[in-house]
Amino acid sequence: MSHIVVDENRCKACYLCVKECPKHLIKVSKDKVNKLGNSVVEFDDPNHECLGCAMCATRCPDLAISEVYRG
Repeated sequence: MSHIVVDENRCKACYLCVKECPKHLIKVSKDKVNKLGNSVVEFDDPNHECLGCAMCATRCPDLAISEVYRG
């Protein structure tokens, strides 16, 4: 099972990772706001569909997606 970890304080809310995920597993949080006041992204994969492709991490200009676990 693969999954990612998002560093919320590095996220500047560009949402490029949301557009990049082929499985649409990254969503804009409705509840979480970081110290900059940005609505951060969150990983939502209840059915374990993540491919571990790391396209989201590669696309993130702020290196906010620092870990991709492949399983």
